[in-house]
Amino acid sequence: MDAKFKSLDDIHVSGKRVILRADLNLPVANGKITDHTRLERLLPTLRELTEKNARVIVLSHFGRPKGRDMKQSLAPIAAALEQALGIDIKFVSDCIGADALAAAQTLQDGKILVCENLRFHEAEEKNDPDFAAQLAQLGEIYINDAFSVSHRAHASVYGLAQKLPRAAGRMMEAELRALASALEHPRPPVMAIAGGSKVSTKLELLNNIIPRVQKLVLGGAMANTFLFAQGKNVAASMHEKDMVETVREIMITAGKHGCEIILPTDAQLADAVKSNANIRTAQIADIQPNEMILDFGPESLARVEKILGECQTLLWNGPLGVFEVPPFDKGTVEIAKFAAAQTQAGKLTSIAGGGDTAAAMNHADVMDQFTYISTAGGAFLEWLEGKTLPGVAALAG
Repeated sequence: MDAKFKSLDDIHVSGKRVILRADLNLPVANGKITDHTRLERLLPTLRELTEKNARVIVLSHFGRPKGRDMKQSLAPIAAALEQALGIDIKFVSDCIGADALAAAQTLQDGKILVCENLRFHEAEEKNDPDFAAQLAQLGEIYINDAFSVSHRAHASVYGLAQKLPRAAGRMMEAELRALASALEHPRPPVMAIAGGSKVSTKLELLNNIIPRVQKLVLGGAMANTFLFAQGKNVAASMHEKDMVETVREIMITAGKHGCEIILPTDAQLADAVKSNANIRTAQIADIQPNEMILDFGPESLARVEKILGECQTLLWNGPLGVFEVPPFDKGTVEIAKFAAAQTQAGKLTSIAGGGDTAAAMNHADVMDQFTYISTAGGAFLEWLEGKTLPGVAALAG
């Protein structure tokens, strides 16, 4: 890991009040947590801190409340954390003020306190220095284990980090190592897979990765815009007509850097984005006026697998097709399983993340078979775009 960062190996935590910035912003539907991934990934840091007799004060946001909205309380998440760890966890109904301070100061060695939702205070998102100072009173050491919010210069991520001795938690450390191995010193040849609906939202990402990769597979509606820019008929497929000139510039840049752009030649075509639509597999050149390109076809998938089989590093952001609607998940699932097998055979370093990517990998059942799958959305994307993340920068020094 970058020498600028301290990890849990570098700090003495026994008997100390340790503020742990976590990301407990878990997806909840009808009062039930639908995906425990982020919670599970936090457990190693929590277990290590409690085993070292730290007094752990957990800070997190949950949702986007406007003020104190108890429907977005962290209390149910704290209960889920308690169940996962199998130890009693204290919960306090605020993250600043007399009650929070008293709860933190009376916490015993090896115990955990979860504070109420940071975003109940609008000062959190404004990176208010007074709010950061009040948070700092809770502890003696600051640990950031929330890479997924480190692209936001919020009080608990940026302001607070500068007020206390600081280190990266185990999940943050793993994420930073994985990302460095993929972009800063990857083993060539490197393939990137970029999916998603719009070129306009992925411009910075494409411009940052093209000089660093030898093969770039484009999927989703973004691929349609590239096909359209090449003069191909995409019929009723989603595409961005106003991005044609930009796409042509990207293709010229890729050529200069020796980066081969790989687009589908055949596809799953349908007249609606529904499982029961009229679906057929055909060459894209044979598309009918009422049809849409909704996933890669078998010929294109075989080509991607052949090229990926010759690569040593894979960087994946965004699905190849409309993976939420079977059978248009086939391309994403097939390539994910192939990449997982290559990784397990020791032939490939595979990093995936951003947006729907973790959900797509979960759907393909390969979450534990890639080198690293990031649950961070915006932070992973901004990192791929070459941006400095405030939360990561604040840990340095």
